[in-house]
Amino acid sequence: MSEARLPTKQHAYNSLLWFANNFHWGAILILLLPDDVKSMDPANKAKWLGLIAGIGAVAALVVPLIAGALSDRCQNPRGRRMPFIIWGTVVNIIGLLGMGIVASSSAGKPAMLVPYGIAYFVVQVGNNLALGPYMGLIPDIVPAADRGRASGFMALFSQVGTLLGAVAVGMLFGDQPVLFKYLLIAVQMAVLVWIMSVNVKETPFVDPHPEKFDAAKYLRSLWISPKEYPNFAWVWITRFLVMAGFYSIQPFLNYYIGDILKVPQADVSGVVTKVLGVVLLFSAISAVYGGVVSDKIGRKKVVFIANGAMALICPLFIFASSVTMALVIGALFGLAYGAYISVDYALGTDVLPEASDAGKDMGVWHIAMTLPQTIMIPIAGFLIAQPGVTKLPPEKLGEDPIYHYTHTGYAILFL
Repeated sequence: MSEARLPTKQHAYNSLLWFANNFHWGAILILLLPDDVKSMDPANKAKWLGLIAGIGAVAALVVPLIAGALSDRCQNPRGRRMPFIIWGTVVNIIGLLGMGIVASSSAGKPAMLVPYGIAYFVVQVGNNLALGPYMGLIPDIVPAADRGRASGFMALFSQVGTLLGAVAVGMLFGDQPVLFKYLLIAVQMAVLVWIMSVNVKETPFVDPHPEKFDAAKYLRSLWISPKEYPNFAWVWITRFLVMAGFYSIQPFLNYYIGDILKVPQADVSGVVTKVLGVVLLFSAISAVYGGVVSDKIGRKKVVFIANGAMALICPLFIFASSVTMALVIGALFGLAYGAYISVDYALGTDVLPEASDAGKDMGVWHIAMTLPQTIMIPIAGFLIAQPGVTKLPPEKLGEDPIYHYTHTGYAILFL
């Protein structure tokens, strides 16, 4: 692989799926999923949200491992990764349409949370069928000396994508039917993946004597020895712990805004978008420079500073008594989070055991993000609900009653 630096435009094309994927999840995890669950069963919203998100995360845990390994052996003329990215996106879109159809006609029907959860699981399968191989694409096509820059682009496109996904669904099209919102997400994914497939060229993998896939051997290969590859182990552990904290809170931000900051239900989506926007704006600022700086001073220093700051800032949300306070705390948290994310991917690619197994090994690395979702989201939902729920009278005549979780539940969660 040539060590020549890639042009800025190519970095942008390489990162389009990061944008599309985070637009997708910014809209779903922050707004649509919590709102849809609350609409179907408001009294048990946190438990259902934790259950659906946690089960869906099982697909995010398993699928990248399989898809990443298969893509390592793929001899398609389009390349090793692109066929998985395209077909995974197709499955993802099918799941999105299913979620939209169920959610559009199921208000006040808790039983419909089951088909809704199944559609969400299909979304996770398709999304990770694409994402697993995609994570192996950067080590394939980006020179090692340019990966800090590539990681910075990934962080920037991810943050901007998440922000625009929340803005589009929560503000620009907040009054549109829920099915329209899911269609919007599906269309942007289809368009951006098509643009990426046209402009990102892989060198096809050709092996005249391909090794037959051995499932037992592959399962054994998933164990990457900490003794043999200690750097990979430490990066994995660090990422697991950061994401365990992050995914304990992110899916419940919608409920926190209404329950703790006492924002009226009609205004919750707009305020969530503002808080998320501030976090992502400041994280984008630090992400732009973090990857480049880490190429010069090393990744570890950025990780130490960023995670230390996040650990100190996160509990401050417990004491926020207004939207303004939450915005200030969110800005500080965003600066630290963006700095970490800007080096996260570069650090992962730096310590891969074998370049030839990049798809499989990045799948193992990806577990450090998906396993915390499977474990922590259901636990977080349980913790929030444990101290109890307060049933408030309708805000207006004829509306359903409002259910608030207590400050104690959120305090436990943030700590």
